[in-house]
Amino acid sequence: MASSTALWSFALVVGLLTLTPGLDTALVLRTAALGHRTRAWGVVLGIQTGTLIWGALTSLGVTALLTASHLAYEVLRWAGAAYLLWMAVRMIAGTFRRDGTGPDAEVEVDGVDTLSGGWRQGALTNLLNPKVGVFYVAVLPQFIPAEAPHFATGLALTSVHVVLGLIWSTVLIASATALGAWLRGPRARRALDRVTGTVIGAFAVRLAVSD
Repeated sequence: MASSTALWSFALVVGLLTLTPGLDTALVLRTAALGHRTRAWGVVLGIQTGTLIWGALTSLGVTALLTASHLAYEVLRWAGAAYLLWMAVRMIAGTFRRDGTGPDAEVEVDGVDTLSGGWRQGALTNLLNPKVGVFYVAVLPQFIPAEAPHFATGLALTSVHVVLGLIWSTVLIASATALGAWLRGPRARRALDRVTGTVIGAFAVRLAVSD
């Protein structure tokens, strides 16, 4: 497979994956819709940092150990499920509080509007999801030509995924911001947090029970 063919083929695969609604989309939309653009971009950068790390580890052959070791996979899987469930419970529980710390308060239940806070949330969400690592182990090597330098080509392909993710996230944040004034109302915020918390909780359960 020629390098240019591999690049465009991989871009098509990860482009479709990027457009598919999932956990990352829910986190970015929810954060941006509540008016926290800085934190939303932090979430985006954290997610893409995780993607870049998974791609680099796969290019080095490290993530192959994840699929080879049942214990390593299980530890990461349960850690990811616990983190997602914790985030979902906090998000939903905050909608029922009336002590100034719920969704009507100025401070979000998952942190203030900071880039670093969003980055930590996005990075942890991505890095604690072993299925991202398994995806890269299964897919990335197929698009690296035999004659190409493995690590450099792997990073180049992963960078394509990151760029597509940044472009799509720009669209998501712009769309959510346009509806921000309405979504930041007390009732809308409660509904948004409950829906997003439920979605995240569902991902946690699916990750916990998946084989």
